[in-house]
Amino acid sequence: MAVLPPPPRLAEIGAAVDELHALPGADRLRWAGRDDWHLTLAFLGEVAEPVLPDLHDRLARAAHRTPPFALRLHGGGRFGDKVLWAGVAGGTDALRLLAERSDAAARRAGVPMEEHRRYHPHLTLARSRSGADLHPYVDALAGFEGTAWQTDELALVRSRLPVSGVPGEAPRYEVVGRWGLGE
Repeated sequence: MAVLPPPPRLAEIGAAVDELHALPGADRLRWAGRDDWHLTLAFLGEVAEPVLPDLHDRLARAAHRTPPFALRLHGGGRFGDKVLWAGVAGGTDALRLLAERSDAAARRAGVPMEEHRRYHPHLTLARSRSGADLHPYVDALAGFEGTAWQTDELALVRSRLPVSGVPGEAPRYEVVGRWGLGE
């Protein structure tokens, strides 16, 4: 489940990421595809086909109970030496609540979920397999301030894992459901 920032907001962070590509070692990072940028709310893993109708109903209710809220992409950070991300500011409490409601909806629909972790809103920009020093990239993103947007929908996003065997190929994401917030 995810929130999808609008294309103009993704273009803003895209311009900042373009500048990151000029930093030493950028070619050793596996950059996330821009068409796939999203704010993950909860990761579902494999979902059995018979569970989908109930999951869709429950996600619709979770979205209905959550009013629209403002977000913006802001700064950057890292998870250890493996993941570089853009941060999120604005209605992060509302975003966390939507993440909790989405997680609960999936659990109640019978989707086996990973152990519950504290939600940390972010947009993944790049990954490193070699444990690259991500500090210069985080420092370069420190002053990034995106324009706010009104978050008004919850999306169910399916991950299509690579099947070609090409090294470095990334998963592709497909939106398979959308529900308006507060509707």
